[in-house]
Amino acid sequence: MPVPNRQEITPLNSKSELTRMRIVDLQPEDESLIKQAAELLLVSFREHWPEAWPDLESAEQEVRESLSHERISRVALDESGDLLGWIGGIRQYDGNVWELHPLAVSPEARGRGVGRALVEDLETQARERGGLTLWLGTDDEDGMTTLSGVNLYPDILSRIANIKNLKRHPYEFYQKLGFIIVGVMPDANGPGKPDIYMAKSLIRSPR
Repeated sequence: MPVPNRQEITPLNSKSELTRMRIVDLQPEDESLIKQAAELLLVSFREHWPEAWPDLESAEQEVRESLSHERISRVALDESGDLLGWIGGIRQYDGNVWELHPLAVSPEARGRGVGRALVEDLETQARERGGLTLWLGTDDEDGMTTLSGVNLYPDILSRIANIKNLKRHPYEFYQKLGFIIVGVMPDANGPGKPDIYMAKSLIRSPR
């Protein structure tokens, strides 16, 4: 079954002024969109994860690396062709598992269903390529959850079970899309700065 290159999507947020968008492959020859995606990546992660991509050069390198034939790179465009968001997928475990990395949505388009649409599109793309699981890592470097700023080792599982969102950490966004927390790497980014691992099955339940 061929992998679709384009989808017409109506965002789920009915209050949005955004009525239509399309999600397409990011093409290596589309320099304008590549640079827009790099700028979006830089802006989206600057506040809470500034070391992820500290400058435009590193952000553009990330975008270009996503164009590898073994990776997925998709962009959401509005009716005028302007960039609303970008998502990437990395093939792992012989294609059984795909990592969602990264996801960035334009500040002006947030809350309009763009992020949800991109994640759901990536699920479809990964499933069509034989993926069974989609996972992601979402760091907490500045006290956004109760997993940050503490020693997790005494009882990691209890800490995960009782996690609370303190500053709008994105893990709850992914939970709404069916992802669950499957683990945490304590001190991944320094003392008290963990990486939270989340995953979702791509296997369709039989009806």
